[in-house]
Formats: sequence, C-alpha cells, structure tokens
Amino acid sequence: MKSILVIGLGRFGRHLSLKLMELGNEVMAIDEDEEAVEAVAPFVTASRIGNCQDVDVLKELGVNNFDICFVCISDDFQSSLEVTFSLKELGARYVIARADREAQTKFLHKIGADEVIHPEKEMAQRTAVKYSARNAFDYIELTPEYAIFEIRTPEAWLGKTVAEAEIRTKHNVNIIGIKTNDVITPMVRPEHIFTKEEHLIIAGLKKDMLRLTGIK
Repeated sequence: MKSILVIGLGRFGRHLSLKLMELGNEVMAIDEDEEAVEAVAPFVTASRIGNCQDVDVLKELGVNNFDICFVCISDDFQSSLEVTFSLKELGARYVIARADREAQTKFLHKIGADEVIHPEKEMAQRTAVKYSARNAFDYIELTPEYAIFEIRTPEAWLGKTVAEAEIRTKHNVNIIGIKTNDVITPMVRPEHIFTKEEHLIIAGLKKDMLRLTGIK
C-alpha cells in the first residue's frame, strides 16, 4: 500500500484516484473545483478543496510524506509547471506529471518531474494496435522496443502443446500467461495444450509481436 496525492480531479485525475483506491492505496485528492472534489470524496481516503499553485496549501498537505504525488492538471500547463516545481522544492519524494505534448514533457523534466505520463497518447496507441490486429485484445508498451499483448490463440496452435508450437523458435515471443474466463494462469508448462477458449499473454520485441498479430 502506498500513500498517494492526486492533484487535479478532471476525468483523468478522478479515474486515477478511484483506481488507486481499488488497488489498496491511500489517496488524498485535491482540486480547486468544489464539485470535482465532492464527486470523489466518498471514494478516497481524504479529499480537500484547494489551489495547489498556493505553496502554503502544499505545505499544509505535507507533500514530502506521500510516496507519490500525481500532477493531473490538464487545462492549464503553466499551473502544472508551477505545482510540479513547488512539489520538488518542498521535498516531494516522487512526482509524476501529466503532459499532452512532447514539448511539455521536456519542460516538466527540466523543473524536476521524476516521470511524465501521456494518458491520451498511450490510450490512442493501445486502441490503434487493438483494432489494427486480427486477434489482439489488449496491448501494453513497456519500452519503444518491447511490449505485452493479449491475443486469441492462433488457429495453427490449437490442439498443440506449447512445446509443439515452437513459439519462441518460430516467432521469437514468450508466453507469460494464459487467460481463461478473466483468470490468468502464469508459468505455462511446455505440455499445456492450446484451446480456442483461451487468450494468451505474450511478451517480446514489438516488431515480432506486430508480425504475429497480423499488423506488419
């Protein structure tokens, strides 16, 4: 369990707060919009109405006590910069800021952001891959070169064991789990026989994964 501060309760900040709570974290959520705070207040550990551009507000929150501080301000990049800078000045341990463009990413890193995320860009990438592939259900890019895919078991593998399909040799990917009825079984054994009811969780070089899913 981690102690997390979420600054900015637009759509992304709100959904992030709820998911962090669902995963067992302690979440303090803050926004200057009263309605936005009231919408999440029943579902988070603590909430507050306040303008985090005011350094005194950040001091009162004790930002150095949180494991992670998320800056989710989306409609005012200047505010996002100021809040990110102030968090680091006040000793915040790890600051993750949201950006919409690459130029914003550079500025946020320069003033101290430990990590910068691009929610809309990342969702667009996942959606593009999912609907371009013939058999992909989900996609996570780990680095520009490596990715994890959830795919339907290819017809050519049905009825074969993992060993017989020679997946690593022929396709240069690794099966890291098998998903059946929303339950993932890790550590797939070589003698496992593929069935059409399963989804496979595979990992490897993105270029090999895209080829396997029929995109390239």
